[in-house]
Amino acid sequence: MEEIEISSWLTLDALKKKAETVETVGNLQTGHSMSVFCRIEEDFLELVYSDSAANYLRRYEDKDEFEGAIERRKEDDGEAPFEEERESEEDYGEEEEEEEDYEAEDESDNY
Repeated sequence: MEEIEISSWLTLDALKKKAETVETVGNLQTGHSMSVFCRIEEDFLELVYSDSAANYLRRYEDKDEFEGAIERRKEDDGEAPFEEERESEEDYGEEEEEEEDYEAEDESDNY
């Protein structure tokens, strides 16, 4: 990975305009940074916008390194991968079923 500090959001915006956006992680309205993962021809790039630190352009060597960076940034930003979200929803559904079974047993004891 190569990293270059960029002083202006306008420069990042110009790059973003010419690139194919793959993923956006973060939000400057609710957080302090946003990463735009994009591709220009054979280059895998991350444009890092920040309102509290320096802005960066990161270039990744290959697609695997690029995809790994997307996942790390999602974890850093609190966005869980889809599989983890689904597993936690399944766990939540099982808890609700157990509570319903328990409540049904309590009601039958009253009669």
